[in-house]
Amino acid sequence: MSMIAAENRRLLLRLAVAAVVMFGFGFLLVPFYEKICEVAGVNNLLRPDRVANSQVDASRTITVQFDANTHDLPWRFRPMQAAVKVHPGELVTIAYEVSNIRDEPVTGQAVPSYGPQRAGKFFRKLDCFCFTQQTLQAGEKRTMPVAFVVDAELPAEITTITLSYTFFEIAGRRVVGASGGGAAS
Repeated sequence: MSMIAAENRRLLLRLAVAAVVMFGFGFLLVPFYEKICEVAGVNNLLRPDRVANSQVDASRTITVQFDANTHDLPWRFRPMQAAVKVHPGELVTIAYEVSNIRDEPVTGQAVPSYGPQRAGKFFRKLDCFCFTQQTLQAGEKRTMPVAFVVDAELPAEITTITLSYTFFEIAGRRVVGASGGGAAS
């Protein structure tokens, strides 16, 4: 019986070491993922973009179109305007409207995407609801601004950019009595 007990202890030790290694690997993936996203210039939701001191290029006009989607989230979500015409270097603020049609509070996170994809490198968001999770109370409606600048370095062949947001529900974040960031309307 002591031989079986010794084998069980070794197995337990191996499983404990494997669990610690898996936890450490998962813990290290977060900064690794953030660094890859920073280098690639994608999915940077944690902080606003930096805008270099630039002049407005009045010789070019870019059309920026807006799109809104939800993924398995009972919210109504739409841009307040379909498109704007901007000059590279010009600071522009637009707004999206979102309302929770569920009868309980729900937390969501918006994820931006750009079309064409390479335009994302030249689209600088200074203020955006996508930087933080949004909690809407039952029936709450909110107007959320997006302030952006299209970089003057945008290639000349890109004349239209589509900014699309998809809101995802944050699992386990149905909070009773909590209120999220953003301006209520």
